[in-house]
Amino acid sequence: MCGGGCRYYSMRNSFLVVCDNLDNRASLVLHFTKSTSFLFADHRGRRPRYSEACVDRIETPPDVVIRRLPLYARSLRYLLQEDVRSVSSQELGERINVTAAQIRKDLSYFGEFGKQGIGYDVEKLLNQIERILGLNQEWPVALIGIGHLGEAIARYEGFRRQGIRIAVLFDSDPAKIGAEINGLTILDDAQIERVTREQGLKLAIIAVPASRAQEVADMLVAAGIRAILNYAPVVIQVPENVWVRHIDPVAVLHSMTYYLAREEDRES
Repeated sequence: MCGGGCRYYSMRNSFLVVCDNLDNRASLVLHFTKSTSFLFADHRGRRPRYSEACVDRIETPPDVVIRRLPLYARSLRYLLQEDVRSVSSQELGERINVTAAQIRKDLSYFGEFGKQGIGYDVEKLLNQIERILGLNQEWPVALIGIGHLGEAIARYEGFRRQGIRIAVLFDSDPAKIGAEINGLTILDDAQIERVTREQGLKLAIIAVPASRAQEVADMLVAAGIRAILNYAPVVIQVPENVWVRHIDPVAVLHSMTYYLAREEDRES
Protein backbone atom coordinates (compact mmCIF):
# COMPACT_ATOMS: atom_id res chain seq x y z
CA MET A 1 0.00 0.00 0.00
CA CYS A 2 2.79 2.44 0.87
CA GLY A 3 5.28 3.61 -1.70
CA GLY A 4 7.92 4.04 1.04
CA GLY A 5 8.45 6.49 3.83
CA CYS A 6 6.72 4.57 6.64
CA ARG A 7 7.46 5.27 10.29
CA TYR A 8 6.64 2.79 13.07
CA TYR A 9 5.85 3.55 16.69
CA SER A 10 5.33 0.95 19.41
CA MET A 11 3.08 1.89 22.34
CA ARG A 12 1.86 0.06 25.42
CA ASN A 13 -1.20 -1.54 23.82
CA SER A 14 -0.93 -0.56 20.22
CA PHE A 15 1.26 -0.28 17.17
CA LEU A 16 1.22 2.88 15.03
CA VAL A 17 2.32 3.11 11.42
CA VAL A 18 2.52 6.48 9.69
CA CYS A 19 2.85 6.19 5.93
CA ASP A 20 3.92 9.11 3.76
CA ASN A 21 4.43 9.15 0.00
CA LEU A 22 1.28 7.19 -0.69
CA ASP A 23 -0.04 6.68 -4.19
CA ASN A 24 -2.87 9.13 -3.55
CA ARG A 25 -0.39 11.64 -2.07
CA ALA A 26 -2.20 11.75 1.24
CA SER A 27 -0.64 10.85 4.55
CA LEU A 28 -2.50 8.08 6.32
CA VAL A 29 -2.20 6.92 9.86
CA LEU A 30 -2.87 3.25 10.43
CA HIS A 31 -3.50 2.09 13.96
CA PHE A 32 -3.10 -1.56 14.92
CA THR A 33 -4.06 -3.38 18.08
CA LYS A 34 -1.52 -5.74 19.62
CA SER A 35 -2.69 -9.24 20.41
CA THR A 36 -1.23 -12.50 21.62
CA SER A 37 -2.79 -14.34 18.69
CA PHE A 38 -0.89 -13.96 15.42
CA LEU A 39 -2.57 -13.21 12.12
CA PHE A 40 0.44 -12.48 9.90
CA ALA A 41 3.79 -14.11 9.08
CA ASP A 42 6.80 -12.73 7.23
CA HIS A 43 8.11 -14.09 3.91
CA ARG A 44 10.06 -16.85 5.76
CA GLY A 45 6.97 -18.07 7.59
CA ARG A 46 7.99 -16.50 10.90
CA ARG A 47 5.26 -14.81 12.87
CA PRO A 48 5.82 -11.31 14.30
CA ARG A 49 5.77 -10.69 18.01
CA TYR A 50 2.40 -8.98 17.74
CA SER A 51 -0.45 -9.35 15.28
CA GLU A 52 -1.43 -6.28 13.28
CA ALA A 53 -5.21 -6.05 12.99
CA CYS A 54 -6.12 -2.72 11.41
CA VAL A 55 -8.80 -0.96 13.45
CA ASP A 56 -8.71 2.60 12.14
CA ARG A 57 -7.80 4.70 9.12
CA ILE A 58 -7.41 8.47 9.30
CA GLU A 59 -7.28 10.70 6.24
CA THR A 60 -8.14 14.35 6.88
CA PRO A 61 -7.85 16.91 4.08
CA PRO A 62 -5.96 20.07 5.12
CA ASP A 63 -8.16 23.11 5.68
CA VAL A 64 -6.56 24.86 2.71
CA VAL A 65 -7.97 22.09 0.49
CA ILE A 66 -11.47 22.60 1.89
CA ARG A 67 -11.15 26.33 1.21
CA ARG A 68 -10.38 25.64 -2.46
CA LEU A 69 -13.37 23.34 -3.05
CA PRO A 70 -15.91 26.22 -3.25
CA LEU A 71 -13.67 27.86 -5.88
CA TYR A 72 -13.75 24.68 -7.93
CA ALA A 73 -17.53 24.50 -7.58
CA ARG A 74 -17.99 28.12 -8.65
CA SER A 75 -15.82 27.63 -11.75
CA LEU A 76 -17.71 24.46 -12.65
CA ARG A 77 -21.02 26.37 -12.41
CA TYR A 78 -19.67 28.96 -14.82
CA LEU A 79 -18.58 26.19 -17.19
CA LEU A 80 -22.09 24.74 -17.19
CA GLN A 81 -23.50 28.19 -17.95
CA GLU A 82 -21.10 28.30 -20.91
CA ASP A 83 -22.40 24.87 -21.98
CA VAL A 84 -19.01 23.25 -21.37
CA ARG A 85 -19.56 19.59 -20.47
CA SER A 86 -16.01 18.30 -20.03
CA VAL A 87 -12.93 19.98 -18.60
CA SER A 88 -9.36 18.97 -17.91
CA SER A 89 -7.56 19.73 -14.66
CA GLN A 90 -5.30 22.07 -16.66
CA GLU A 91 -8.26 24.06 -18.02
CA LEU A 92 -9.95 24.21 -14.62
CA GLY A 93 -6.71 25.30 -12.96
CA GLU A 94 -6.20 28.16 -15.40
CA ARG A 95 -9.51 29.65 -14.31
CA ILE A 96 -8.54 29.88 -10.64
CA ASN A 97 -4.73 30.12 -10.78
CA VAL A 98 -4.17 26.62 -9.40
CA THR A 99 -1.93 24.02 -11.03
CA ALA A 100 -3.42 20.91 -12.59
CA ALA A 101 -1.38 18.78 -10.19
CA GLN A 102 -2.82 20.66 -7.20
CA ILE A 103 -6.39 20.08 -8.40
CA ARG A 104 -5.77 16.37 -8.84
CA LYS A 105 -4.15 16.19 -5.40
CA ASP A 106 -7.03 18.07 -3.75
CA LEU A 107 -9.67 15.85 -5.33
CA SER A 108 -7.76 12.67 -4.47
CA TYR A 109 -8.66 13.19 -0.79
CA PHE A 110 -12.29 12.44 -1.67
CA GLY A 111 -12.08 9.68 -4.25
CA GLU A 112 -11.38 9.08 -7.92
CA PHE A 113 -12.60 11.76 -10.32
CA GLY A 114 -12.26 11.98 -14.08
CA LYS A 115 -10.29 9.84 -16.51
CA GLN A 116 -6.79 10.43 -17.82
CA GLY A 117 -6.91 11.88 -21.32
CA ILE A 118 -10.63 12.62 -21.05
CA GLY A 119 -10.92 15.01 -18.13
CA TYR A 120 -13.81 15.62 -15.78
CA ASP A 121 -17.52 15.52 -16.51
CA VAL A 122 -18.39 19.08 -15.37
CA GLU A 123 -21.88 18.36 -14.07
CA LYS A 124 -20.89 15.17 -12.25
CA LEU A 125 -17.85 16.77 -10.64
CA LEU A 126 -19.91 19.77 -9.54
CA ASN A 127 -22.52 17.48 -7.99
CA GLN A 128 -19.83 15.52 -6.16
CA ILE A 129 -18.12 18.64 -4.80
CA GLU A 130 -21.44 20.09 -3.68
CA ARG A 131 -22.17 16.84 -1.86
CA ILE A 132 -18.74 16.94 -0.18
CA LEU A 133 -19.44 20.53 0.94
CA GLY A 134 -22.87 19.56 2.26
CA LEU A 135 -24.66 21.65 -0.37
CA ASN A 136 -27.16 18.91 -1.15
CA GLN A 137 -29.22 20.63 1.56
CA GLU A 138 -30.09 24.21 2.47
CA TRP A 139 -28.26 25.80 5.42
CA PRO A 140 -30.21 28.40 7.44
CA VAL A 141 -28.06 31.15 8.94
CA ALA A 142 -28.47 33.65 11.78
CA LEU A 143 -27.27 37.19 11.01
CA ILE A 144 -26.33 39.40 13.94
CA GLY A 145 -25.82 43.13 13.40
CA ILE A 146 -28.07 45.00 10.95
CA GLY A 147 -26.00 48.09 10.24
CA HIS A 148 -25.07 49.08 6.69
CA LEU A 149 -23.04 45.90 6.15
CA GLY A 150 -25.52 43.61 7.88
CA GLU A 151 -28.42 45.01 5.90
CA ALA A 152 -26.54 44.51 2.64
CA ILE A 153 -25.86 40.89 3.63
CA ALA A 154 -29.51 40.37 4.56
CA ARG A 155 -30.62 41.68 1.16
CA TYR A 156 -28.10 39.69 -0.88
CA GLU A 157 -29.96 37.31 -3.18
CA GLY A 158 -26.98 35.14 -4.08
CA PHE A 159 -27.00 33.09 -0.87
CA ARG A 160 -30.15 31.11 -1.57
CA ARG A 161 -28.95 30.07 -5.03
CA GLN A 162 -25.95 28.40 -3.43
CA GLY A 163 -27.45 26.53 -0.50
CA ILE A 164 -27.45 29.33 2.11
CA ARG A 165 -30.55 31.04 3.54
CA ILE A 166 -30.57 33.98 5.95
CA ALA A 167 -33.17 32.67 8.40
CA VAL A 168 -33.19 35.17 11.28
CA LEU A 169 -31.95 38.70 11.97
CA PHE A 170 -30.74 40.11 15.31
CA ASP A 171 -29.68 43.54 16.52
CA SER A 172 -29.36 45.35 19.86
CA ASP A 173 -30.56 48.76 18.62
CA PRO A 174 -34.14 49.42 19.81
CA ALA A 175 -34.67 51.63 16.73
CA LYS A 176 -34.05 48.63 14.43
CA ILE A 177 -35.79 45.88 16.42
CA GLY A 178 -39.17 45.13 14.87
CA ALA A 179 -38.27 46.43 11.40
CA GLU A 180 -38.41 44.04 8.43
CA ILE A 181 -35.90 43.16 5.72
CA ASN A 182 -36.87 40.72 2.96
CA GLY A 183 -39.79 39.49 5.04
CA LEU A 184 -37.70 38.86 8.17
CA THR A 185 -38.35 40.79 11.37
CA ILE A 186 -35.27 42.05 13.21
CA LEU A 187 -35.23 40.51 16.68
CA ASP A 188 -33.57 41.67 19.89
CA ASP A 189 -30.22 39.88 20.16
CA ALA A 190 -31.13 38.98 23.74
CA GLN A 191 -33.26 36.28 22.07
CA ILE A 192 -30.32 34.70 20.22
CA GLU A 193 -30.08 31.56 22.34
CA ARG A 194 -33.81 30.81 22.43
CA VAL A 195 -34.50 31.44 18.72
CA THR A 196 -31.31 29.76 17.51
CA ARG A 197 -32.08 26.60 19.48
CA GLU A 198 -35.72 26.59 18.38
CA GLN A 199 -34.71 26.77 14.71
CA GLY A 200 -31.81 24.34 15.11
CA LEU A 201 -29.31 26.72 13.50
CA LYS A 202 -25.63 25.78 13.20
CA LEU A 203 -24.31 28.71 11.14
CA ALA A 204 -24.12 32.41 11.98
CA ILE A 205 -22.73 35.65 10.54
CA ILE A 206 -21.41 38.37 12.85
CA ALA A 207 -21.59 41.93 11.46
CA VAL A 208 -21.45 43.94 14.69
CA PRO A 209 -18.84 46.50 15.82
CA ALA A 210 -15.56 45.08 17.11
CA SER A 211 -16.44 46.03 20.68
CA ARG A 212 -19.39 43.62 20.70
CA ALA A 213 -18.03 40.79 18.55
CA GLN A 214 -16.71 38.57 21.36
CA GLU A 215 -19.88 39.01 23.42
CA VAL A 216 -22.02 38.00 20.43
CA ALA A 217 -19.71 35.07 19.64
CA ASP A 218 -20.09 33.81 23.22
CA MET A 219 -23.89 34.01 22.91
CA LEU A 220 -23.83 32.09 19.64
CA VAL A 221 -21.59 29.36 21.01
CA ALA A 222 -23.85 29.00 24.05
CA ALA A 223 -26.79 28.64 21.64
CA GLY A 224 -25.15 25.72 19.85
CA ILE A 225 -23.77 27.51 16.79
CA ARG A 226 -20.91 25.48 15.27
CA ALA A 227 -19.64 27.79 12.51
CA ILE A 228 -19.26 31.58 12.43
CA LEU A 229 -18.42 33.97 9.61
CA ASN A 230 -17.02 37.05 11.33
CA TYR A 231 -17.04 40.45 9.60
CA ALA A 232 -16.10 42.36 12.76
CA PRO A 233 -12.53 43.73 12.57
CA VAL A 234 -11.32 41.70 15.54
CA VAL A 235 -10.28 38.10 16.16
CA ILE A 236 -12.89 36.26 18.22
CA GLN A 237 -12.09 33.38 20.56
CA VAL A 238 -14.20 30.23 20.36
CA PRO A 239 -13.92 26.59 21.53
CA GLU A 240 -12.00 24.13 19.34
CA ASN A 241 -15.22 22.52 18.09
CA VAL A 242 -16.46 25.79 16.53
CA TRP A 243 -15.25 26.87 13.08
CA VAL A 244 -14.55 30.56 12.41
CA ARG A 245 -13.72 32.42 9.21
CA HIS A 246 -12.69 36.09 9.47
CA ILE A 247 -13.36 38.61 6.71
CA ASP A 248 -11.66 41.98 7.25
CA PRO A 249 -11.55 44.04 4.01
CA VAL A 250 -9.35 46.71 5.61
CA ALA A 251 -6.73 44.15 6.64
CA VAL A 252 -6.77 42.66 3.13
CA LEU A 253 -6.34 46.10 1.57
CA HIS A 254 -3.43 46.80 3.92
CA SER A 255 -1.75 43.58 2.81
CA MET A 256 -1.82 44.98 -0.75
CA THR A 257 -0.75 48.53 0.11
CA TYR A 258 2.51 46.96 1.33
CA TYR A 259 3.41 46.03 -2.25
CA LEU A 260 2.30 49.39 -3.63
CA ALA A 261 4.45 51.19 -1.07
CA ARG A 262 7.50 49.08 -2.04
CA GLU A 263 6.95 50.00 -5.71
CA GLU A 264 6.82 53.69 -4.85
CA ASP A 265 10.03 53.38 -2.82
CA ARG A 266 11.83 51.82 -5.78
CA GLU A 267 10.59 54.50 -8.17
CA SER A 268 11.61 57.39 -5.90
